[in-house]
Amino acid sequence: MVYHILVGSYTDTIVTLAFDAEKGTLEQIGATKAGNRPSWLASYPGDDTLIHAALEGEDGQVAVFRYDREKAEGTVVAQKSTGGQAPCALWVTKDEIFASNYLPGALAVLPIMPEQPYFVDPSPEVIPFKGVGPNKERQEQSHAHYAVKIPEYDEVLVADLGADKIWRLKKEDNQYVIRGEIPFAAGAGPRHFAVYEGVLYTICELSDVVTAHRLPLLPKDAELLDSIPLASPPNLPAELLIPPPNASFPTPYIYVSDRNDPSPEGDLISILEPIDASKKWKLVAQVRSGLNHLRGLVFGGPDDKYLIAGGQNGGGVKVFERVDGGKGLKEIVAKADVELPTHFLWV
Repeated sequence: MVYHILVGSYTDTIVTLAFDAEKGTLEQIGATKAGNRPSWLASYPGDDTLIHAALEGEDGQVAVFRYDREKAEGTVVAQKSTGGQAPCALWVTKDEIFASNYLPGALAVLPIMPEQPYFVDPSPEVIPFKGVGPNKERQEQSHAHYAVKIPEYDEVLVADLGADKIWRLKKEDNQYVIRGEIPFAAGAGPRHFAVYEGVLYTICELSDVVTAHRLPLLPKDAELLDSIPLASPPNLPAELLIPPPNASFPTPYIYVSDRNDPSPEGDLISILEPIDASKKWKLVAQVRSGLNHLRGLVFGGPDDKYLIAGGQNGGGVKVFERVDGGKGLKEIVAKADVELPTHFLWV
C-alpha cells in the first residue's frame, strides 16, 4: 500500500510524500504553493481532498485547497484572515474552524462549509485571552497554542502557553464565551493536550512535563492527578497524541515529541501509559529519533500502525512503525532533504 502524506512547513510549500509500506520507501511526488509558512494541516471531516492550512505568518490566514491525488498536488480555492498573527494550530469540524492565534493570544472561530465559498462569514469571531507568566521571554502575554472542540463536553478547550492555563469555552447565543479555566504551575506553559476517558493529558512546553487532570463537566473544576517529567535538563515538548485503541494496539499509549535534546542521537519520542483509577502511570520508553527540533507527529496507516515525524532544524522526515503493542517504535524509512517540516496529514 502506498500512502500520500502532506508535509506542512516553515516554507511557502506543502510537499507530498509517497510512503510505500511494503518496499519501505519515502519519496517526494508533488508540491503545492500554499502561502507563508503553512505549518499546520487539517482535512475537512469526511473529505480528505479538502485541506485547510494555517499560514503561520504575521498576517494570520487559513488557506483552503483541493487535493488531486493523481497529480499529488493541490489548488488553493479560498483564504481567510484569522484576525491575528501566527496561527499555529487548527481544529476543523463540519461547520467551524478553530484557529489558535499565538499573537496576540486569541482564538479565531471561522464558520465554514464544504463547497464554495468555503468561508461563511466575512470575518472570524475572535475570543481574546489575557494573562502572563514568570517566563519573561515566552510569557509576556497570552499565547493561544492549541484548541479542540470536545463534543462529549460540549465545550472548546484552548491551551494558553503565556497564561499557564487551559481555557474552557461554551457556545451561548451563537457566541463562544469563557466559562472555566484549568490552572497550571507557574511557568509550565501548556502547549498541546488530548482528552481520553475523562482525563485531560497536557504537555507543558516550558517545564517539560506531562500532566493528567480529571476533567468533569462544567461547572465543576478539573483536578490535577499527577505529572511526569520527560527529560533533565528540560527540553521543549511539542506534540502529544493518544491514538484510539484497536485490535492491533489495545492500550492507548501517549506519545510525545520532545525538542532540542542535546544528544547527538537526536530528539526524544516519549511513550507513556495512561493513568489508571489508582492514579498510577509511568514513562514506558523513550526513543531517539535522529531528528533535530522534533515538532510534528501524526499517526496513519492500518490501525495507526505508522508514525511520521519531522525535524524542523535537521534530519528531515522519518516514518516509524509501532512495535511491542505500541510500547516501542522502529524506524522504517527516512528522507533527509525535506525542508523545515512542522506537521503532517495522511490523505
